Amino acid sequence: MPLEAGLLEILACPACHAPLREETADEENPELVCEGESCGLAYPIRDGIPVLLVDEARRPA
Repeated sequence: MPLEAGLLEILACPACHAPLREETADEENPELVCEGESCGLAYPIRDGIPVLLVDEARRPA
């Protein structure tokens, strides 16, 4: 289930404050990915709710 466009406009990466983009390569595991060049953390979306905790984020490969 995609997030509302208005919500994506106000969300930012908690680590570097860069904008986030929704990425749904796998429909079972959607993520919000940081667009910051030096960050790139991927935050999970669980049950339609973004989990914006740095400890829960996946580091870029």
